[in-house]
Amino acid sequence: MSTRIAIVDYEMGNLRSVSSALAHLGAEAVITADAGEAAAADGLVLPGVGAFGDAARALEERGLTAALRDMASAASEGNGRPFLGICLGLQLLFASSEEAPGVDGLGVIPGSVPRFSETDGAGTAVKVPHMGWNSVTVENANPLTAGLGAEEYFYFVHSYYSLTAEPGDTALSCEYGGVRFAAMAARGKLFATQFHPEKSQAMGLAMLRNFVEMCS
Repeated sequence: MSTRIAIVDYEMGNLRSVSSALAHLGAEAVITADAGEAAAADGLVLPGVGAFGDAARALEERGLTAALRDMASAASEGNGRPFLGICLGLQLLFASSEEAPGVDGLGVIPGSVPRFSETDGAGTAVKVPHMGWNSVTVENANPLTAGLGAEEYFYFVHSYYSLTAEPGDTALSCEYGGVRFAAMAARGKLFATQFHPEKSQAMGLAMLRNFVEMCS
C-alpha cells in the first residue's frame, strides 16, 4: 500500500505542483478540504501562496483551522502524523504576521513574521519580494535535512519572513537583505519550509522523499 499524503486545499496554494512531486516519489497525494480525510492520511502538507490574512480566513471558512492547529501541535510534540508546511504554510504556523495585523495564525511555532525592508543596514536597496535561488545553512539537523550538503540552494518567493523565538526551532537558515531568517522551522514531526521544495529540483525532491519516507 502506498503512503497516503493529504494536501490541504484552501485555494491558496500551488496544489498541483506539490501533488505531482509527491506522486513522482511514489506517494498517493490526496488534495482535500476535509479535515477528517486529512487526519486519516499518513502525512499532511499545508502549502500556500498569497496573503496571510486571506489564507487564515480561508482556513476558518472551511472549518480547517482548529483541526490543523491540533494536527500541527501533535506533530510538534512528536506525536500524530508528520506535517509539512510550505511557504505561506510556514508563516501560518506562527501566531500572526505583520502582513495582516489582528488576524490569527495557527500559533504552533513561537516567533514573528515581519516584512523585508526595502533597504539593508547599509542603505542599499533590496528587491522585495525575495525571489529566486538562495543558499541555506543547516542550523539544527532533522530527518528532512538528511543528505543536504554544506551549501545547498532552494527556490524562494516571499516578501515576509519567519523568525523563530527559540533557536532550536530553526532547522535551516537563509540570508537576504542583511537579514538571517528561518528557511525551515522544525519541531518533532512538524516541518515547514519558506522555500518551495517542489520547485527546487534535485535537492527539493530529496527533501520531499525524506518526508514521504517518514510518513511511510
